[in-house]
Amino acid sequence: MPGSYDSENRESRLALKEAVDAVVNSFAKHTQGIGRVNVVDALQEFWQMKQSKGFNFPNGAEVHYNSDYSLSPPFVTFVTLPGGACFASFQDCQTKAESKVSAAKIALMNSVFNEHPYRKITDEFIANAISDALKDYTGSSQDMHNPSTSIGVFKGLLEANRGRSMLEFQQLMTVFQLLHWNHSLKAMRARHCSRQEVLNHYSYRPIDHDMRWQMALDWVAREAERPGVILQETQATERQIYRARKAGRELRFLKEKFDILTMAGKEVHRSHSQTPIT
Repeated sequence: MPGSYDSENRESRLALKEAVDAVVNSFAKHTQGIGRVNVVDALQEFWQMKQSKGFNFPNGAEVHYNSDYSLSPPFVTFVTLPGGACFASFQDCQTKAESKVSAAKIALMNSVFNEHPYRKITDEFIANAISDALKDYTGSSQDMHNPSTSIGVFKGLLEANRGRSMLEFQQLMTVFQLLHWNHSLKAMRARHCSRQEVLNHYSYRPIDHDMRWQMALDWVAREAERPGVILQETQATERQIYRARKAGRELRFLKEKFDILTMAGKEVHRSHSQTPIT
C-alpha cells in the first residue's frame, strides 16, 4: 500500500540520517571535537591525510563538488572523491550550501567506512560479487570463466585488484560498467579483442570528456534508429539516481550515464536546429 511504503521510506531515510550524523560526530570527537567539525573541510582533510600516507591519486587529493544539476529547491549537490567514487546530497535541501553539506556528510561516512577490512577486495568478496552479478546476467553462469564475456571481464578485474578498497577501485569499475552499458564490450568482442587487451587499454584510462563524447555519439546514432531512446534512457537514469541518492548509495556510474545522455541529447538538438551548443 502507498501509505505503508511512504512510512517505511521515511523510516529508512531517518535511519540513514542518524547513521550519517553518528559517523560525523564520531569523526569530530577524534579530530576537532564534537560540534566543531566542518564536514566539508573534514572530508577534504581526510583524503589529504590518505595522500600523505602514500596513497596515489592520479588527479590529486582534491574533493570536487557540482551543484549545477538543480536550479531550484530541493537542491542537489554531487561530490566526487579522489578515488573516483561519487555521492550526492541525500536530504531535501533548500539551499545549495545545505546540499553541499549533505553530500559531504554521506561522502565522509563512506570514506570512514571504507577503511574497514571488510571493504577490501578479497577472495570472499569476489565470490559474492560474481554471485550477485550473475543474478542479472542473461548468459550462462559458466561465462565467468570465459574471458571474452562481460562477466568474465568483471571477474578478471576483481581478481587483478585484490587488496584494494572498494572506493579505490570505483573509477576502474565505473569505466567497465559504462563500457558494458554502452555495448562497447560487445563491439570489442566482435572485433576479436582479447580480455587482456581490453584490460590493458582501459585499466589506466580516465573517465574524461573524450570518453563521454564517444559514448554520447553512440547514443546519437541510436536516437537516429530509435527516436526517443535518449529521453527514455535519461528518465530511467534520473529515477535510478533519485532512489540511490536518497538511500546514500554510490552514484558515479549513474551520474556518468546521465552526463553522457545529456551530451547526446544536446547534440541531437544541435543537429536538428543547426545551432552551436553554448
